[in-house]
Amino acid sequence: MMEFLKALFDPSMPFVRNALLAGLLSSVLFGVLGTIVTVKRIAGLAGAISHAVLGGIGMALFLSATGKVPNLSPMLGAIMFAVLAAVIIGVVSMRARQREDTVINAIWAIGMSIGVLFMAKTPGYTDPTSYLFGNILLISSRDLIMLGILDIIVLILAWRFYVQLEATSFDQEFSQVRGISTNAVFLVLLSVTAIAIVLLQTFVGIVMVIAMLTLPAGTAGFHARNMLGMMLLAWLYSSLFSVGGLVAGWSFDLPVGATVVVIAGAVFLGFSFFSMLGKRRKKARGKVEEANR
Repeated sequence: MMEFLKALFDPSMPFVRNALLAGLLSSVLFGVLGTIVTVKRIAGLAGAISHAVLGGIGMALFLSATGKVPNLSPMLGAIMFAVLAAVIIGVVSMRARQREDTVINAIWAIGMSIGVLFMAKTPGYTDPTSYLFGNILLISSRDLIMLGILDIIVLILAWRFYVQLEATSFDQEFSQVRGISTNAVFLVLLSVTAIAIVLLQTFVGIVMVIAMLTLPAGTAGFHARNMLGMMLLAWLYSSLFSVGGLVAGWSFDLPVGATVVVIAGAVFLGFSFFSMLGKRRKKARGKVEEANR
């Protein structure tokens, strides 16, 4: 812990401060969007989008390295693929629910395969590991600005359309009767989530971003009484997991992204275990009371 604090205040190590800020800024997205993803039970959709992103990254690296589209940013390619995947999955989910799983798995596999193929043909050596697993210590000031802007946009949208989000999350048919455009809300939600995934993959990587979109919210769900409370608790848990993972990763020389997810997973499993014990005790107590009557 002391080593991390020394590095944090060391003027020659700005990347440590950037990593801490990135963790806290990312926690806003993990908390708010993660709650919606968890409540609407679309973690599979978010997972497919997060893996399809690799296709856009690989394509951008190839086009830029070969000079066909000079200076094409991998992030721009990732955003294009992510939004495209979100729209395809969203439309199929609304039009043909019986084929939803097939399309989700297809987008998942095809996106990653396209990325690997483009990277294999990119001149020089392109290591997909950094994109798959992320490295928060490489976060730049520009990344922080983009995360901050997206945080503001997501918070404004969540505040402005909270009623619609809550209604469509818990009772979609009733929302349609009340005149809420559930399809539009769904597509906008997927598109915003897709863009957030692109930025968040620099934090924990493509493979692990889906875990942080579900674990903090899942943990918050054990004692949150409404969607707003779940968002705030998930935001808090995400911040604690992010800071704890950064400190542990730095102190024990471990990959920070993986460490964050392991901590989040351990806490979630711990809550699940104690919740299960509590339900068993309550059930046993009820049987005893019933027998005494």
